[in-house]
Amino acid sequence: MNTSLQIGEHALLPNEILPFLASYNLIPQLLSQSIIESAIAPITCTPSEISHALEQFYQQWDLTTEQKIQDWCLRYGLTQEQLELFATRKLRVEKFKQVTWGHQLESYFLKYKRHFDKVIYSLIRTDSRGTANELYFRITEGEQSFAELAREYSQGPEADTSGIIGPVEVGTITPNFAQLLCTSQVGIVQAPVAFGESWVIVRVEKFITAQLDNFMRQRLLQENFEAWFQQQLSQLSPEEKTWMGINTKPAQTQEAIAA
Repeated sequence: MNTSLQIGEHALLPNEILPFLASYNLIPQLLSQSIIESAIAPITCTPSEISHALEQFYQQWDLTTEQKIQDWCLRYGLTQEQLELFATRKLRVEKFKQVTWGHQLESYFLKYKRHFDKVIYSLIRTDSRGTANELYFRITEGEQSFAELAREYSQGPEADTSGIIGPVEVGTITPNFAQLLCTSQVGIVQAPVAFGESWVIVRVEKFITAQLDNFMRQRLLQENFEAWFQQQLSQLSPEEKTWMGINTKPAQTQEAIAA
């Protein structure tokens, strides 16, 4: 079994590997994968899942013969058991997500469903209250269409789309503006409202209700996984946090800065 790691033309001895990783700033990746590896250690796969994962792995690496497989394992110092763990790693991560958070997806989705709902709306924004009132009057009196006036007067990128924005998730919209949209009746032009330095006229075109389909389930599993991972990072040692680029120094107070 090899006692060195072959990188191109260079063979790294065991005591050279850590300095090599540090010199190329690969310690963060090593720490990240170590956290995940520890979490998925109890997760197992069925014989058929292992066999399928190995087939995909062999195809990916063009290991078409038993000799090629043995040579590959010898080069990287892997036993058959380690090879199986390597090949099934992605599957075990997905199983870990499902085991850990799959049972609570429905309640999580219902709790945050409004954030996942999407809205399509028309928008005109201007820095003049008088202009906003005039445009609102023209629309409500039927003198000109919302789209026409948006193209001519709106001072944002929506001018290029005849005022149309979306579909966009409600949770990604500024809370006050999201509240305005969610309390608006579809198809009704709202009177000008001040937002920041602008005056806006909006009309909700359509609400799209989020569904707990397979895509949403995978997204929620990933979001929970990422939140869990950030929590794991917070438990690292100060030195490990430094490698991960996490600020371990307490924030200075304004008084300290002023001093």
